[in-house]
Amino acid sequence: MTHSKMRLIVASNNSNKLREFHEILGERFDNVSMHEAGIDADIEENGTTFEENALIKANYVMNACHCAAIADDSGLEVDALGGAPGVYSARYCGRHGDDDANNALLLRNLEGIPAPRKARYVAAIALVRSGHAPIVCRGTCEGEILTEGRGNGGFGYDPLFLCETGKTFAEISPEVKNAISHRKRGIEAVLHALEAEQ
Repeated sequence: MTHSKMRLIVASNNSNKLREFHEILGERFDNVSMHEAGIDADIEENGTTFEENALIKANYVMNACHCAAIADDSGLEVDALGGAPGVYSARYCGRHGDDDANNALLLRNLEGIPAPRKARYVAAIALVRSGHAPIVCRGTCEGEILTEGRGNGGFGYDPLFLCETGKTFAEISPEVKNAISHRKRGIEAVLHALEAEQ
């Protein structure tokens, strides 16, 4: 495949996401982080959808480096909360990236709501390249929210998110998570779209 050695900048400074991208994309691309590409920016995610935010980040990086870029915007949608926390997942408690506070607020907001408290992880993946239309795809992983956390792995809402394996994302290995995750499914959809261009 002609795109197998494409240099791809992953538009994130989140070490957990960078590791997942690298593990999922494997040897298909020359993956480079924003830091490795010399981009030191906190990109403002002011879109109203996961897709808009993923495109904002990917376009920012492509324009800064004149290189293909891939970005994700991901989060948790809980049916009983009307889809919240949604695009505000990382800053649900009012501070960005405070996993413990985000999880505590989610549990408070779900008090009294009986199981199963249906939810899904969503990831919108945007691939942008000069001279090509953007490719934007969505991946989801269905599950439910427990009343207390289980497991020591993962990040974000993973200890509360019971997935199709019967365990939380924090209880399964990174390999199992990467095989079924919303990010994996979104990236695979982008790769399929990329291959369809050939």
